[in-house]
Amino acid sequence: MKTEQQNKNILAEIIGQIGKKFGGRLLVGLGVAAGFLIFFGWLAEEVFEGETKVFDEFVRNYVHGFAAPPLTAAMKFFTYLGSPLSLTNLGVIVIAAFFYLKHKRAVALFLITMAGEVALNLAFKMFFGRVRPEPFFDFPLPASYGFPSGHAFGSLCFFGILAWLTTARTQNKIAKAAIWSAAVIIIFLIGLSRVYLGVHYPSDVLEGYAAGLFWVVIVALTDSRLRRNSAAD
Repeated sequence: MKTEQQNKNILAEIIGQIGKKFGGRLLVGLGVAAGFLIFFGWLAEEVFEGETKVFDEFVRNYVHGFAAPPLTAAMKFFTYLGSPLSLTNLGVIVIAAFFYLKHKRAVALFLITMAGEVALNLAFKMFFGRVRPEPFFDFPLPASYGFPSGHAFGSLCFFGILAWLTTARTQNKIAKAAIWSAAVIIIFLIGLSRVYLGVHYPSDVLEGYAAGLFWVVIVALTDSRLRRNSAAD
C-alpha cells in the first residue's frame, strides 16, 4: 500500500505536469475562479437559510448612520455610474477606443464579458428571487429581484475586465497600478452606494462581486492564453 507521503508526492507530480502543460498562471487562475464560485454557492446557501440576516441589518444600519446630504448626492452619482444605461454608454466609448487602437480581440472579450454578465445576472435573479429591502431616502426601488446586486456584478465585470484588458497591453508599472486602483475604488463605491441607498442587502452586493470576480477571471484567463498562443506562433 502506498504511504501518505507517496500519495502526496504523486499528487504534487500530477499538479506539476498540469502546470507545465497548461501554464502555472492558468492553473492558479482556475483555482482562484473555483474559489469565487465556491464562495458564491456558500453565500447563496447562507442567505436562503437566513444566516446573513444579522450581518445584513448591522451593515445596513451602520452605513446608514453616516447619512448626510453631500454623501447621499455622491452615492446617487455612483449608483448611476453603475447602472445599465451608464455602463452601456461607457461601453460604446470603450469599444470605439479599442477599435481605434486595433485591439480587436479586446473588443470581442469585452463584449463577451458584458453579454455574459447580463445573461448570468438575469438568470441568478430569476432563480433566487430574493425581495429587496426597504430603501432609504425615498429612493425608487427597482422592480427586479435583489440577489445578486446587478450594479455590483455589472460594475465589477465592466471595470474589472477593462482594467485587465488595458493593463495586459501596458508595460508601465505605475500606469498599471493606477488603473487597477481606480477600478477597485469605483467598483467598491458603486457597491457601497447600493447599500447606502438601501436598495440592496450587503450580501446581495457581496454575491454580485463573487459572481463578477468568477466571470472576469475566466475571461482574463482566456485572454492570457490567447495572447500566449499568438506570441508562440
